[in-house]
Amino acid sequence: MGDLFTLANLGTLLMLILLQAVLGFDNLLYISLESKRVEKSKQSYVRTLGIGIAIFLRIGLLFALYYLLQYFQEIFFSIDNSFFSMELNVHSLIIVFGGLFIMYTAIKEIWHMISFEEGEQTAEKKSSLGKVLFAIVFMNVIFSFDSILSAMALSDNLIIMSIAIVISGILMIVLADTVANFLQKNKMYEVLGLFVLFVVGIMLLLEGSHMAGVKIFGEEIHEMSKTTFYFIIFILVVIDIVQSKYQKKINATKKIEE
Repeated sequence: MGDLFTLANLGTLLMLILLQAVLGFDNLLYISLESKRVEKSKQSYVRTLGIGIAIFLRIGLLFALYYLLQYFQEIFFSIDNSFFSMELNVHSLIIVFGGLFIMYTAIKEIWHMISFEEGEQTAEKKSSLGKVLFAIVFMNVIFSFDSILSAMALSDNLIIMSIAIVISGILMIVLADTVANFLQKNKMYEVLGLFVLFVVGIMLLLEGSHMAGVKIFGEEIHEMSKTTFYFIIFILVVIDIVQSKYQKKINATKKIEE
């Protein structure tokens, strides 16, 4: 046990926690937006419970990937013709499905925002606690794949990786209410958050397709680099800030003219 908490292992633990925090941002955003689908009095509870369950599932996934990774990479379905080809395995299938699910969720919520008509009932239709909880836990596991595989590249110590998962999970529980409250008070940022999730979905879809070696008309699908992803997010944030300030300027000009 004394060999566990060496200076090298503590340094690795810190790196793993930071890695989990960076990779967990989009997960936290999804949790905050999804939890709004239940009654307000239960939103904090469902976020905490969802992340708590996901922590245990992440640890289980860590052990599964550690010992069964080779089976996740085995091809179970392939197709090859002049129009479309791919070699599908469990890992790529989960990533592709997760990306499509996130894109569907983002598009559905964006459509709900822009299709609101005057006179429509203002009270949003709420989902059951179980349905939202399942979505949070399910997507938490989907998001876990990249973070766990990245952690395995940094360390082969299961205990250190498990501790990092638990600590990062606790941090997510602490920050979940803060992010949710910020979005609640700043409704306009929900649109930004949904488009960020949409881009995350595209990134996962491309990543899964690349893993499966998908080719369309002989052209290989390439994954989106993390640099490109963060650049897109940066541009979206800048556009949102500029648009917000410009709208305030327009409103101020109208008041002066009146």
